[in-house]
Amino acid sequence: MITAEPTVRPRLPEWLRIKLPTADTFSRTRSLLDELKLHTVCESARCPNHWECWSKGTATFMIAGDRCTRACGFCAVSTAKPLALEADEPSRVAEATRRMKLNHVVITAVARDDLKDGGADHFRQTIEAVRKLNPCIVIEVLVPDFNESDVAIETVIGANPEIFNHNLETVRRLTPSVRHRATYDRSLAVLAKVKAHCGNSIHTKSGMMLGLGETEPEVLQAMADLRAVDCDILTLGQYLQPTLKHLPVVEFVTPAKFAEYQERGQAMGFVHVASGPMVRSSYHADEFTPSSEQR
Repeated sequence: MITAEPTVRPRLPEWLRIKLPTADTFSRTRSLLDELKLHTVCESARCPNHWECWSKGTATFMIAGDRCTRACGFCAVSTAKPLALEADEPSRVAEATRRMKLNHVVITAVARDDLKDGGADHFRQTIEAVRKLNPCIVIEVLVPDFNESDVAIETVIGANPEIFNHNLETVRRLTPSVRHRATYDRSLAVLAKVKAHCGNSIHTKSGMMLGLGETEPEVLQAMADLRAVDCDILTLGQYLQPTLKHLPVVEFVTPAKFAEYQERGQAMGFVHVASGPMVRSSYHADEFTPSSEQR
């Protein structure tokens, strides 16, 4: 089992170093998010790609507040007693997508175990509000496990997002030390239930972080487990330690190894695989667009 211990973070390899943006679009995106008082996983989770994404005029919206009820060892989002849901947040997210002229939006949320439905109805309201202002937009939701509640899952898929994403995050062996209160099999069950209800009308998606000490056979087994529940889309990216209080990086996986995993995933039958050091769940999410026949 891996543990988080204070240490000096290792120097990043060349392929993980990024250049900060100079485009005016970055400032405009920040100003819009501030004006509408919206949270993004880009900032709250300290995503290394937020400079690039905001400079391109896009962001991943994080609803239901910025306080999570779980304390996962990899995640920079604050763990604290959540505040009440904001009734007008769905309309503010919708307005942001309209002003940003987005064709594809990713909506995620903190885990809200304090709520009976885990925040599922808030997801529904947000999806519906976005759809009302942007009828042609592709909506992707990245949801917590809802403690595997059928009612919660059905509430979200009932609003018809095109893509339902729930991350496996890591391999089976490392799950207990990486994901507080979550389980490997529960995450697989959530994805399986979506497919059981929706078939191919909604694409399912999941992702994993590499570099936490997993082995290649374990990664391939996790990929096979995702295909066994008919998961359509896979993302694989490098784990980066947000702070010294979080789990340490065990390995920097090379771009060549990520490319190899991408080929293996495609051979397994995933509809789309994004695999690379800087890949995150919502990074370049619009590179996969469901066809009109599938929507």
